[in-house]
Amino acid sequence: MSQFDRTADAGAEADTERADPPTPRTESRMLPAEVFSVLGNDTRVDILRALLELGADDDPVSFTDLFERVDIDDSANFSYHLRKLTGHFVKQGDDGYEFRSPGRKVVSAIFTGTLTERAQLGFFPASGDCYDCGGDLHGWYVDDTLTIGCTDCGAVQVSYPFPSGGLDDRSTEDLLAAFHHYVRHHYCLAADGVCPECTGSVETTLVRDPDDSDLDVAVEHVCERCNYRLRSTLGVTLLDAAPVLVFFAERDVDLSTEPFWHFDWCVSDTRTAVVSEDPLRVELALPCEGDELHVRVDEAGAVVDTAVVEGLTQ
Repeated sequence: MSQFDRTADAGAEADTERADPPTPRTESRMLPAEVFSVLGNDTRVDILRALLELGADDDPVSFTDLFERVDIDDSANFSYHLRKLTGHFVKQGDDGYEFRSPGRKVVSAIFTGTLTERAQLGFFPASGDCYDCGGDLHGWYVDDTLTIGCTDCGAVQVSYPFPSGGLDDRSTEDLLAAFHHYVRHHYCLAADGVCPECTGSVETTLVRDPDDSDLDVAVEHVCERCNYRLRSTLGVTLLDAAPVLVFFAERDVDLSTEPFWHFDWCVSDTRTAVVSEDPLRVELALPCEGDELHVRVDEAGAVVDTAVVEGLTQ
């Protein structure tokens, strides 16, 4: 269950005891330098590519089919390189070879251009209005990052890393839709305590007056396993919170498809107010169709109270 699905009186604490986490069993572990050494070979990269082309995602690939697909004459030499991949990157079974998760990750990163391609995309119109001045928005893609900002006042609505493969075969409209889902997915995962990078446990805290931001209150997600960090407005982390989803759905707004930069509460803290310092409590006022949903959260970003105020003018 999402941490944002919990509701309780402000200041209340859960009195249920948390069970000790299970101890994982480590089958094998490769050092980072060893990973690069194993993958730094053309034949092994060709084997991974052949597995992809032969459909190893769906069914195991036989040794014979794999050998015939790779440009190498010596079967003994081929077997040597295949063994280097087997165990950590490739799984061998009775019916042949298929990807293990790290191998599939490597294939995705290499052959979709994530690690091998650079791309740029100049200014193009983006839907929505600037939260600061109401001006027109444009998007641009530089240094593996997609940014949406206002060309009138220069305010940036959102700037987030986005794999260059996401630009392929997409119109700018489709690109923006994909970007919305990608960023929303990352922040919702982090808010649920799951690292978007490694699936490790994420700790979420509110940060008052962050040094590197114009926000009065920011949300910081930090992975306890890989130290992956995300920092954002509080609003964007509430996109998957049940009370927020229901409030907007009842007014015919689907937050899963409506681009999040259309809402000022997702890209700024203009509707955010600190209501208590100790303990820290922050409240957001989310408007829709003349009504407002007031959402109060604690120092970990968890919802502690909600209230609907009807009949207001936006």
